[in-house]
Amino acid sequence: MTLITRHVSWHRRNGRCIVIAVLTLATIHLSFFSGYLVTGEAFAAQAGEAASAPKGTPTVAPTPTSKGAARKSPQNQDSRSRLSVRSKIALVLDANTSEELLVKDADQVVPIASITKLMTAMVVLDAKPPMEEKLKISDEDRDLVMGTSSRLHVGWALSREDMLHLALMSSENRAAAALSRYYPGGRPAFIKAMNDKAADLGMAKTHFVNPNGLTSENVSTAYDLVKLVRAADQYPLIRQFTTDPRYDVRVSRYVLAYFNSNRLVGQPDWNIDVQKTGFTNEAGDCLVMQVNADRRALIMVFLDAYGRLTRFADARRVVRQLALAEKR
Repeated sequence: MTLITRHVSWHRRNGRCIVIAVLTLATIHLSFFSGYLVTGEAFAAQAGEAASAPKGTPTVAPTPTSKGAARKSPQNQDSRSRLSVRSKIALVLDANTSEELLVKDADQVVPIASITKLMTAMVVLDAKPPMEEKLKISDEDRDLVMGTSSRLHVGWALSREDMLHLALMSSENRAAAALSRYYPGGRPAFIKAMNDKAADLGMAKTHFVNPNGLTSENVSTAYDLVKLVRAADQYPLIRQFTTDPRYDVRVSRYVLAYFNSNRLVGQPDWNIDVQKTGFTNEAGDCLVMQVNADRRALIMVFLDAYGRLTRFADARRVVRQLALAEKR
């Protein structure tokens, strides 16, 4: 009897062990599939959020055949983001490839001051007038808007070439005004020709009301001014006159020495093709130029800088930062 009792007891214990083992396996099995289902639901939810994500939410990069394939490579974006300047508006690009290296409010419409004179010069040269013809400064050439002064007195006469030279190199305002007044049809026809030329160049956000920029109504954008610089670079006289460090002009019984308004012109470490500076209280200090630096042609536009030297320092910053980026 004792033997039978022990045998039954042994079977009961083993039976409980088997039941416990089966229950354990079932629990593990359910946990595994439960986890799988939870994981799957979470993945589906994340996919749904990505599909309906608001603007600015990172999404999967487009394939090479998508519309996004034309975007710049991460390397270009990184090199562009490393550039920094202090001018309020800036645009720097490779003149040959049009790759944008720095963009800062480049589509903002702002006054451009004497950058205007690049357009003035192109309109004058397009008319193919006799460059040796004498033009006389008159009262109509005085600045009655901002009250600026000039070294060219009313009644003095210079050749058209000298007037253009001083307007481009030293930003002589009365010279620019005289050039527009001697245009066929007078100054109104000249202003119309300026705006027509801007339209032809695709400068859709640019408008001119006078030939020297002494107004807040001569406006443009950094993007439009790149087009202006490209066009001006096609005129040999504009290239020459904007990059002369100094020019002496004889007028009446005087010899006047004029100097370039761009402090970078004539510096041994700067190879400038074409340039123009500008300043009014409304426009701030401005600078546009095409330069050759580090074996590449660059177009630089700096607008609304605070301080006379900031625009020139920004140009140096860009060249230095690009050189450092190339070494990395």
